[in-house]
Amino acid sequence: MAALRPFTRLSGLASSICRNRHLISISQRRGIASCIDPSHGLTDEQKEFQKVAFDFAANEMSPHMAEWDQKEIFPVETMRKAAQLGFGGIYVHPDVGGSGLSRLDTSVIFEALSTGCASTTAYMSIHNMCAWMIDTFGNNEEREKFCPDLCSMEKFASYCLTEPGSGSDAASLLTSAQRKGDHYILNGSKAFISGGGDTDVYVVMCRTGGKGPKGISCLVVEKGTPGLSFGKKEKKVGWNSQPTRAVIFEDCAVPVSNRLGEEGQGFNIAMKGLNGGRINIASCSLGAAHACVQLARDHMLVRKQFGETLSHNQFLQFKLAEMATKLVASRLLVREAATALQENRPDAVSLCSMAKLFATDECFNVCNQALQMHGGYGYLKDYAVQQFVRDIRVHQILEGTNEVMRMIISRNLLTES
Repeated sequence: MAALRPFTRLSGLASSICRNRHLISISQRRGIASCIDPSHGLTDEQKEFQKVAFDFAANEMSPHMAEWDQKEIFPVETMRKAAQLGFGGIYVHPDVGGSGLSRLDTSVIFEALSTGCASTTAYMSIHNMCAWMIDTFGNNEEREKFCPDLCSMEKFASYCLTEPGSGSDAASLLTSAQRKGDHYILNGSKAFISGGGDTDVYVVMCRTGGKGPKGISCLVVEKGTPGLSFGKKEKKVGWNSQPTRAVIFEDCAVPVSNRLGEEGQGFNIAMKGLNGGRINIASCSLGAAHACVQLARDHMLVRKQFGETLSHNQFLQFKLAEMATKLVASRLLVREAATALQENRPDAVSLCSMAKLFATDECFNVCNQALQMHGGYGYLKDYAVQQFVRDIRVHQILEGTNEVMRMIISRNLLTES
């Protein structure tokens, strides 16, 4: 509820601005060309919280993006400020502190925030996914125990599925949880865990039964639990504003009351979480690509070669047009997938996979092309374009690799009657 109230206040403020200033558009305010304006097709309410997210990105994230990257700072206080605006539990129910917004609303917010820092927003998207999983699959006691602190970001969450020996083949995971009385005893390890070691709540997929997906259950493990430890902080190409470590369980006793759902439901819970996670991470790619299109355009208008600005070069004009087209096409697909997931449509899983595949591939290409258009300057860390390239490259790998997305899509095409 605490997270919902700021949204109410901001909504009223935005409504007043619209009445008094005749709905000054985001494109005018931020100098966004109308053909790539991300507010197109949104309701007035969605435009209002999109404006809040854009302003937060510009004022609280973008000025620090390079420092967070270079010094590997996990910007906890900045994220808590975002949570005060309702961004800590965007699609979590209001009765446990969430904002109660839709999947489409969530995509709009993450896209806007990512223009300020894609790495930090990507972690926030994972945190939101974990909070939603507890909200959706937990009982009332679990929801009331964990969700309020997650929505306010007083505590942070990590999603633990991948293991050293099971990446794309997630159903083969080996981390075991043997029940002894009113506890499960966990043994095993998880790899590449965003926030690992710095976060407070770990949503863990573990094996309570036999082989395959039906033997997997979901437990919430709290930091400080005896037997829980962490590997070294990984050195990464991008995503440096969030720590990544292995999460290790050695005879780690977790109360049975911390299980989400029933035994054997863990894999289904994990996949349902990832459907939304794929839209979220695609939305983060949209924000990075949107920022890079603007950076490339601005560079072309001022950089001179052969006696005139790059904006007069037809080849680069055409490249910029292609970048804008890829951005808008990606955005439309992501928003359609978000709507399908919200409505629980039968094509939702395939559309989420399509959106993740297409948007993360094409948005990376957009950012990479923007770097190329900057020439040597694009390779310098003084220029933001290189960080967007580094930060969103991993979006083609996580939340299910884009090769796995192709498998999901093709399986749907070939098995439907």
